[in-house]
Amino acid sequence: MDRLSALDTEFLHLEDGSVHMAIAGACVYSDPPPTVIELEQLIASKMHLIPRYRQRVRTVPFELGRPVWVDDPDFDLGYHVRHTALPSPGDNSTFCRLMGRLMSQDLDRDRPPWEIWLVEGLVGGKWAMVFKVHHCMVDGIAGVGLLTVLLDLSPDTPMGEPEPWEPEAEPPGAMKVLDAWGGLASDLAGMTRSVPNSLTHPVRTLRSVTAFVAGAAHFTERLRPTGSLSIEGPVGPHRVWAHATASLDAVKTIRTAFGGTVNDVVLAAVSGGYRALLVERGDDITGAVVRSLVPVSTRSEAGKGVPDNRVSALLYDLPVQLDDPVERLESVKSQMADLKSSGIAEAGKTMASASDLVPPLVLGIVSRTAIRSMQRFGQQSLNTVTTNVPGPQVALYCLGREMEEYRPFVPISHGLRVGTAILSYNGKLFFGVTGDFQSTPDVAVLADATAAGIDDLEERALEAMGDHRPS
Repeated sequence: MDRLSALDTEFLHLEDGSVHMAIAGACVYSDPPPTVIELEQLIASKMHLIPRYRQRVRTVPFELGRPVWVDDPDFDLGYHVRHTALPSPGDNSTFCRLMGRLMSQDLDRDRPPWEIWLVEGLVGGKWAMVFKVHHCMVDGIAGVGLLTVLLDLSPDTPMGEPEPWEPEAEPPGAMKVLDAWGGLASDLAGMTRSVPNSLTHPVRTLRSVTAFVAGAAHFTERLRPTGSLSIEGPVGPHRVWAHATASLDAVKTIRTAFGGTVNDVVLAAVSGGYRALLVERGDDITGAVVRSLVPVSTRSEAGKGVPDNRVSALLYDLPVQLDDPVERLESVKSQMADLKSSGIAEAGKTMASASDLVPPLVLGIVSRTAIRSMQRFGQQSLNTVTTNVPGPQVALYCLGREMEEYRPFVPISHGLRVGTAILSYNGKLFFGVTGDFQSTPDVAVLADATAAGIDDLEERALEAMGDHRPS
């Protein structure tokens, strides 16, 4: 019996009617769209590769164990594959409104928590396929893995035949409880087995404990309250969304001139985007602190292809006070270097693992109490979330049609009225910005300014390199 981890379960607890915990991506194509029947046939031929997508979440009686994945006896692919079309002329703003509406609805927890929408009528004869998956099932890396399973590396890849499948019966409640307790005993035994090794290597153990304590202390210190900004506060049930595109070659040029990582360049551009948004909204940016949750993957080689969440997080203060884009990049590089050496990500990974040992009933009560508190009183430790996921750098195909774009969507929650998702694909960077419909409807300002920030940094990079610029 597959149990959700404590982190997976937390994404279920976060949903409250206003917060929706689905992630998504819109794959855009130019060739004539397939029919819904053709798309269903494609997905059916791949279902044996993604068995989790025939399973639904079921709770354990009285929260005596974490929720479990069980086969859906009434699985119907036609329920999950849906079809819609934009009204003419199908321009970008119309598509963004559709994405906002699609992501304003909770997924049905009585069924496997995912949907795929075939969207026709985009401007220029284009069409899109929108993947919507509950965050309890996948993180960003696992979501990209799903994409590479469903799509092909060649336009000439033949479609296979669906493999036969029979659902396994759902275990009775008592069996779920016993399995949960058995799993907890196994986890505790695993920890116990590590004790002799820790005693055998006391110096290494002391270093690990010291690093964990330091990382946890740094994490706690960075949770200090920020000042009030218009982009923080409770959210309603409806979403807005905007997107933009930049070139990965431009990022490489920027790195050649100024150093840093792809993530550093992206965060510098996002910082400029938030600066533009705050200025547009009339916030005082002189001493503004925009603190972002930046997920960090902890997925090992052994965890590749496993549909779940394996992430820690850094807490990063975006340098929105700085007007010069190169100064913002230097600030990002310096702060990220400090954060990576602080042990915060490692401490977060350890705490996530340890939370699996906390009784689910206790964890559920604590989570629901915290969520009600955020609804009523808000929180001022975090202002936004910024997730950057590396995607495939080769073209992917759906029924012989080449995917041109992958526009990502990240959910938001109370206190985080705006979130930014970045995904790289086949030489391009795609930015997707989510906002609360009522309080932050102007997220297009952030999306456009972020992409423009890449252009500004590239221009400065070319100036700095002079005759040494790449050909």
